[in-house]
Amino acid sequence: MNTSLRINLALIFFFLNYFSFSQENLKDSLFYLNFKKETYSFRSDRNLKKVLFFFQNKNWDSVLVYSAKQITKQNQNPIIVDYCHFFRGFSFKQKKIFNEAEKEFNLISKNFNYQGIKKMFLAEIALEQNQFKKAVMGFEEVLTFSNSKEEQLIDKNSIIHNLGLSYLHLKKFKEAESYLIESLEFYKNRKDTLELVGCYGDLATLYYEQYKDDLAIPFFEKAYQLAKKTNNFNLRRSTSKNMSVVEENRKDFEKALKYRKEAEIWKDSLNNQNKIYAVAQKEKEFAVQQKQNEVDILQVQNELKETQRNIFLYSAIGLLALLVIAVYFYREKVKSNQIIAAQKETLDELNTTKDKLFSIVSHDLRSSVNALKSSNKILLDNLASKNLDALENLLHKNSTIVNGAYGLLDNLLNWALLQTEQQYFSIENQHLFIITEHVAYNYKPLLLKKELSFENSISKKEIVQADQESLKIVLRNLIDNAIKFSQPNGFIKIYSTNTQKGYTDLIVEDSGLGMSQTTRLKLLDDSVLLNKKEHEDIIGTGLGIQLIKSMIKKNNGKFNIESELGKGTKMIVSLPKIDIS
Repeated sequence: MNTSLRINLALIFFFLNYFSFSQENLKDSLFYLNFKKETYSFRSDRNLKKVLFFFQNKNWDSVLVYSAKQITKQNQNPIIVDYCHFFRGFSFKQKKIFNEAEKEFNLISKNFNYQGIKKMFLAEIALEQNQFKKAVMGFEEVLTFSNSKEEQLIDKNSIIHNLGLSYLHLKKFKEAESYLIESLEFYKNRKDTLELVGCYGDLATLYYEQYKDDLAIPFFEKAYQLAKKTNNFNLRRSTSKNMSVVEENRKDFEKALKYRKEAEIWKDSLNNQNKIYAVAQKEKEFAVQQKQNEVDILQVQNELKETQRNIFLYSAIGLLALLVIAVYFYREKVKSNQIIAAQKETLDELNTTKDKLFSIVSHDLRSSVNALKSSNKILLDNLASKNLDALENLLHKNSTIVNGAYGLLDNLLNWALLQTEQQYFSIENQHLFIITEHVAYNYKPLLLKKELSFENSISKKEIVQADQESLKIVLRNLIDNAIKFSQPNGFIKIYSTNTQKGYTDLIVEDSGLGMSQTTRLKLLDDSVLLNKKEHEDIIGTGLGIQLIKSMIKKNNGKFNIESELGKGTKMIVSLPKIDIS
């Protein structure tokens, strides 16, 4: 057979659909539904919505424009970027811009859920660009690719058919024949007319290329007869033209001419069909554009409403923020005023205390000094007359006056140090019995003079946590008060109890004058103001009690008084104890 005639033969190579669904129904596919599911959280994105809309309507140019805008946005979700590259690759492929399509598909990451479909498109692009070895490798990789999600989306028989076409181009006729026959059997079982025409035509071409006319021609005839039953004018024209060439090679020019004329008729019909389709397509595009214009107008209106709503929302938020700030500063001002008022009240109390303290201290010191002055005058008179008995009594009296004044000045000093926080303070474990004995020893002359019995029955095992010097100050004041307010031949007892958990109660009990309930409560009051004396004839300022309470509090202790007027007093100091097992 003449080789030039073979070259002019209208060989039929059908690149079959790569999905098990029609591209016309793309929006109903599992691929599309999965895309909608994965991008649901981004449904409000304007560019993404337009990409999806134009992809459904096969407006590839618009898909490319809006997908490019979407990709260039900052902080994009990788899933969205992969889908945009997929849509761009598919759009470039539909526009026959294969190099750009290949670039976009290669930009898809390895995390994309549809790697098999991506590889299949790349193999198809290689086939379109006559890179047949690359196509073979791609299609064979897809056949071995396993992904349950893609099984329903990939028609493996179409891959088998395209492998046959690739091998046919590579002149590997044995492999091509195997794949094409397998594909033919599948389409026979499925009774798919269009695909069967393609399979017959491809097998006819395979044998025709090998000069096996006796095998090729029956397939050309089958393709021709089957094409006549379809409404595909292009398929009818191609099969008629193929039969024309076959009959020319057979030297049956009459039949060849008949087929040639038939091919021309189908060509004219195809042109008319294309014109009708073009007009319909233009009408469709116009209608789509009209709808798009309406959509754009509605979108602008919605955006305007959204802007107005946002302005109102931001204004409300701004006013609320101003209100919150105003309330905050008002509350801070009120709080500040309260703090200032409290500080003023404390300062007033301190000033009152200071004034009262100075008044009492100056009065008592004046009284002590005046008494000492009078006593000294009498002492000089008796010294001149050598009255030794009177001299002894006067000296004891002067000693008592001096001790009282000294105690007053000592308390004043300690109180001043405590108020100005200049006193050294260190809480440590203290043996209560030893410290009590040490303090009480200095008061034995006074106890003997006033004929008071003294008993220290504190357990030698009692250990408390306290600052040693402040504890001595507390004990000195308690013993001094007990002596001061006790009548001759009375008693003073110091002992300890453990009635409170975690505390040791140090009790200083006397048989003195006692006090009323009102005085007791005033002495226990936490106010810094000094208290008026219950017994005006006894020298004292009330400063000692204030000093005691402050020292006990600083030692994490408690203070209480049990007393009745005329029945003596119990001063109770509770200090944190240390258990000895």
